[in-house]
Amino acid sequence: MTRIFLAGAGPGDPELLTMKTARLLREAEVVLHDSLVGPGILALINPDAELVDVGKRCGRASAPQAEICRLLVEYARTGRMVVRLKGGDPVIFGRLTEEMEALRAAGFSFEVVPGITAAAAAAAGLELSLTQRRIARSLHIITGHGADAGLPAHDWSALARAGGSFAIYMGSKHLPGLVEKLLEAGMAPGLPAIAVESASLPAQRVLRATLASLAGAVARAAPSGPVLVLVGEALG
Repeated sequence: MTRIFLAGAGPGDPELLTMKTARLLREAEVVLHDSLVGPGILALINPDAELVDVGKRCGRASAPQAEICRLLVEYARTGRMVVRLKGGDPVIFGRLTEEMEALRAAGFSFEVVPGITAAAAAAAGLELSLTQRRIARSLHIITGHGADAGLPAHDWSALARAGGSFAIYMGSKHLPGLVEKLLEAGMAPGLPAIAVESASLPAQRVLRATLASLAGAVARAAPSGPVLVLVGEALG
């Protein structure tokens, strides 16, 4: 029987948890959770479970990924039911591969449980569709934070040619550079752009702008929560 679960906590609203993840949290004996998993979700966890904060936040002191993997394997060896609770969906920018590889190398089986990703939650909250016939036939989910903590090495020209809608995760820190690259690649300066801070939570803030003006708008707003950037004609 599987005793290790790599589960998605969704964007933050406890009501957006899947029924399966909510059940696992009630049954868990150990929960290793991201810092972005808020108190509303943590309150749903079995009160007798051991909680371990292994959160990673851009620009803040946090547990190195190697340490998270070590802890996950260490708790798996106790034989207890372990839930590794990740913000959003674990398969989207969740460093899932490293944790699966660590568990496999140690001889453990596990189950991955999806969650609602921030782009879907943000668009739903804004009553927008990320795809539209004749306007946005594709959705591109990209990171705004490179592996070396700098600007990611995307093929910017290919992205600009692709069209459709763009959801940029972890993009606030390097937003001026991201915007510059996209404009240089040929994206229209007047393309609708939206920055959503803390999507789905009571503290959610929405900044509507154009691609050319978005970085300045976000800088003036000085967000402290996680920011998702949406760009594309379908958002207009």
